[in-house]
Amino acid sequence: MSGILFASVPVHGHVSPLLPLARHFVDRGDHVTFLTGARFADAVSATGAEHVALPEAADFDDRTVSSKYPEREGMPAVKAIAFDFEHIFVRPAEQQYAALSALVTGADVDVVVCDPLFFGAAIYAEHSPADRAPVVVAGLVPLNYPGPGLAPFGMGLAPMGGLAGSIRNTILAAATKRIFRPVNAAADEVAHRAIGRSLSGAVLDWLPRADAIGQLTVPTFEYRRPDAPASVVFTGPVSAAAAPHARPEWWRDVEAARTVVHVTQGTIANDDPSELILPTIHGLADSGALVVVATGGLPVQALGTLPVNVRAAEFLPYDELFAHTDLFITNGGYGGVQYSLSHGVPLVVAPGKEDKVEVAARVAWSGTGVNLRTQRPTAAAIKGAVERVTTEPRYRRAAQRIAADIAASSGAAGFAAMVDRIIAGAEEPFPAQSFAGWRSSSPASASSSDSSDSSNSRGLT
Repeated sequence: MSGILFASVPVHGHVSPLLPLARHFVDRGDHVTFLTGARFADAVSATGAEHVALPEAADFDDRTVSSKYPEREGMPAVKAIAFDFEHIFVRPAEQQYAALSALVTGADVDVVVCDPLFFGAAIYAEHSPADRAPVVVAGLVPLNYPGPGLAPFGMGLAPMGGLAGSIRNTILAAATKRIFRPVNAAADEVAHRAIGRSLSGAVLDWLPRADAIGQLTVPTFEYRRPDAPASVVFTGPVSAAAAPHARPEWWRDVEAARTVVHVTQGTIANDDPSELILPTIHGLADSGALVVVATGGLPVQALGTLPVNVRAAEFLPYDELFAHTDLFITNGGYGGVQYSLSHGVPLVVAPGKEDKVEVAARVAWSGTGVNLRTQRPTAAAIKGAVERVTTEPRYRRAAQRIAADIAASSGAAGFAAMVDRIIAGAEEPFPAQSFAGWRSSSPASASSSDSSDSSNSRGLT
């Protein structure tokens, strides 16, 4: 039996992917402690783990971020990411570190499993490995790890090699360094108070200092890193059991529809349906598709009068819905995208803030969908993207290839095996050749799909 300490920022999209991992460790007999926000106590306890609330100064409700920081609205994506990193993730890190250190000191903790934006762990990882527990990152956002041809994280740009890529990335790196200067200054300020010295590198670039990274996707969805060490491991997404939501009374329409397009803004960024849901409804009103909306808790009445081809509910039975879904329209949450791809469903992404621009960029790069490059697409833009994805078979084929990779991935058992090797002192969490294909400079096979095959294309007719 091992002592496993999970640590996550108090954000729904960060806590949720860790819950099935925590349950896996509990089920196999490990003692699991979970440090995160107070409002997640019941969700954590349901896994069998022991919940420990973050100190009040490090706790917040991610549902109120927009109202607490109205100045975020209208910011360009990279500036919004820098703002979020400084105010939402970096400044609470001192209290995160204190709580984390106290738990490691006062309990039998063999390993810390953290989310990438729990920067208290970044400070903790500054200690010598001999003076701390191993730190394993659960990669529940796009991988922010150095590699050739990569633009700075937050730009939402695919890799670009050669001289042009070098020039592009050098210019962008200089601009990003200026934008993120307050973030790094805040991180060093926090680190000085916590451990008496600055971080050994930029706070966003702390992942190489972790003992291992278990990325919760498959290699075909992530940019190549030829120089990445064997400590970067892909375990595939680990989904919790879908909530047992009842079928709505109109469910037979889903089963009978020739083409089903599902759209949602998730359960957090859903207070303004004019961002994505309403443009989708309007853009597809005269299409042959059945548009299925999940409002995520927003009353359906808030959508107004619905066209005849639209069905809406606050929540839906997702496992059953995605078995009938031909295309998923989303604002780019990492977990939702992985869920869609696990069912072989291609996407149209209108990325919101946080890491969503990076998710959308990977959707386009992997060939699994279209990136609309805006949080507020027009109805015409959505209509065009949907027509493209539903009539060009290459998108579905790319999504199905990734679905096969996900089905073959190691999941929670593989993540646990990686953690066990780290606890045992193994120098590599998995043999380096395990992801030799990903550690190649060759382009992704999924992004080079042939669009000439028209079989299995159902379109909007």
